[in-house]
Amino acid sequence: MFSYYSNLCTEVYDLNKPVGHSIGGDIEYYLDRLKSCQGRVLEAAVGSGRMLIPLLEAGLIVDGIDYSPEMLASCRKRCEERNLKPVLYEGELQNFSLPHKYEAIIIPTGSFCLIENRKDSISALQCFYEHLVPGGRVIIDLILPESMEEGKISTSTFTLPSEDVITVENKLVEFNMLHHYTVSYLKYEKWRKGKLIESELQRFALRWYGIEEFKLVLENIGFSDIVCSTDYVYDKQPTNGNQIFTFEAVRK
Repeated sequence: MFSYYSNLCTEVYDLNKPVGHSIGGDIEYYLDRLKSCQGRVLEAAVGSGRMLIPLLEAGLIVDGIDYSPEMLASCRKRCEERNLKPVLYEGELQNFSLPHKYEAIIIPTGSFCLIENRKDSISALQCFYEHLVPGGRVIIDLILPESMEEGKISTSTFTLPSEDVITVENKLVEFNMLHHYTVSYLKYEKWRKGKLIESELQRFALRWYGIEEFKLVLENIGFSDIVCSTDYVYDKQPTNGNQIFTFEAVRK
């Protein structure tokens, strides 16, 4: 019934988040935090390469992993257009096994919150830990839900270069304060000259974490030197729930 970052979602993502498009200064922040890396970097939930490509163009050695074949296909195409040849893997973050160890593993833009099951979240962090060299770092963005009103609907419209139009309806269907997750249904519809030609329905779950809670999770896995930064200013302390929180932690 539900798609997962499939064709229409990828088209909207590519249009709305082009290569090099910085969200609140995140690309600049990651470039700065990774500038000392001499070894390999892994971007988890790499998507279609918005962050990956600027990192590669800056001279970093970056692999990518994602669960969506459509997103990976878009990423490969964008890289080929720029004569870049990163190693890209298709797989789930909670159980991947790659041939390399990494100096840093990053997961920007709150994508970690898309791991719906908390057990899977822990497994993903354990995978990150196991794939880091001693002294290697994880850098993870977290976000909090924007809306808490069940039944609330918002609609966005995107015009493609072909003049086709994609509409996206976002309906919040579940908000669970006790267990810290929301579920929305995203309905993608592609229109051509007033006629519906393609549609997708995506179940979009978001799980969030408290600041101190996530620090404890990282510590329990074995990470140390944990720093929480806000709005892509290193070590800036959070002041409200509308901010983006970036955790950085080191494998012992």
